[in-house]
Amino acid sequence: MRIALISEHASPLATIGSVDAGGQNIYVAHVARGLASEGHHVDVLTRRDDASVPAVVDMRPGVRVIHIDAGPARFVPKEQLLPHMESFVRSAGQLFEHSVPYDVIHANFFMSGLVGLRLKEMFGVPLVMTFHALGLVRREHQGSADAFPPARIAIESDIVRAADRVIAECPQDKADLVRLYRAHARRVAMVPCGVDLEVFTPSSRAQARREMGLRSDEFVLLQLGRLVPRKGIDNVIRALALLDREIPARLLVVGGDSPVPDEVATPEIARLRAVAREVGVSDRVSFVGHRQREDLRSCYAAADVFVTTPWYEPFGITPLEAMACGRAVVGSAVGGIQYSVVDGVTGLLVPPHDPAALAQRLAHLHANPALAAAMGRAGIRRVRSLFTWERVARELADVYETVRAPARAARGQRRLSLVQQAGARA
Repeated sequence: MRIALISEHASPLATIGSVDAGGQNIYVAHVARGLASEGHHVDVLTRRDDASVPAVVDMRPGVRVIHIDAGPARFVPKEQLLPHMESFVRSAGQLFEHSVPYDVIHANFFMSGLVGLRLKEMFGVPLVMTFHALGLVRREHQGSADAFPPARIAIESDIVRAADRVIAECPQDKADLVRLYRAHARRVAMVPCGVDLEVFTPSSRAQARREMGLRSDEFVLLQLGRLVPRKGIDNVIRALALLDREIPARLLVVGGDSPVPDEVATPEIARLRAVAREVGVSDRVSFVGHRQREDLRSCYAAADVFVTTPWYEPFGITPLEAMACGRAVVGSAVGGIQYSVVDGVTGLLVPPHDPAALAQRLAHLHANPALAAAMGRAGIRRVRSLFTWERVARELADVYETVRAPARAARGQRRLSLVQQAGARA
């Protein structure tokens, strides 16, 4: 198949962990590679945010990244991109007109979905949609802090009605689509995210700690990902303060928009440092800064426990990475985390905004290192059986096939009708 993978703000070429670069970028990059490995051709359509980048970049055999001109050729926060989507449609439409026909469009995020809807109308190409986050769910959890335009909700509703298939990444995602957007369950297919098992594998804790300058006797908690308030890192800091002082605990916070922790580049660091000072654990919280993808395995390896307690999380790839590295995960029972982490088997689930409950679970794992190790082993088995990118690509290709066949039949019927009409006129 020829697949147009639209991702307006999340390029597969972006540096992961930088501004507006996270799980969606990883998803698009690995889905594109996985589909190409299965013999499909993938064009990733993403907005040009740098005037110096080539129009087309061959990411690997079978995958091209096509930079679409839509708005200024510089970084624009995704919350401000909606007015530029008409330009994206025009530029992408010219590509569709002059290229070999695509078999399916797979749009990622609601603005890409808007583009995908227009291209579906113009060219009759079936549309598969992955939202990655839903506006109504975001509003439930963030209220007035949600900076996306109000039009997002109506756009998402239109996409749910008109897309040939909507991809839910976990059971909660599917339930939210049905509950909030009245999606027809039969038109929602569940395909999770995956984890790169070539990068994320078990490795030596002792060696990782030597490399990172950590003591061997510390109980190391790891928080890794984008540094934004909804990730609930302040909840982890408050839990750290509730642990018995006899536990030599240290929290590593990995992420941000610079390789060294910079409060100007990443304002969330300043807020979190203030929280650490407030509860008296500044000496036990280490901000590491941004790390390249290939360096993250050492961060997971150095930890005793991976902790992630966001207010909400549409899916969350970092728990999968931690599990692939053999680490127990303590996560909030929200969104995709309550699907990827099996409570009591691969980790422990806690309510969000509850540092006391989190501290209790962390103390339990510190007192039972054999349990934490067993959870790590169970996590490895779970990700290797359910969450490989190869499996994700195959399942997505199956979804594409289910929408491609009816679309091809409909196009064939239209062509036959036109031929018959021409014959009648003759």
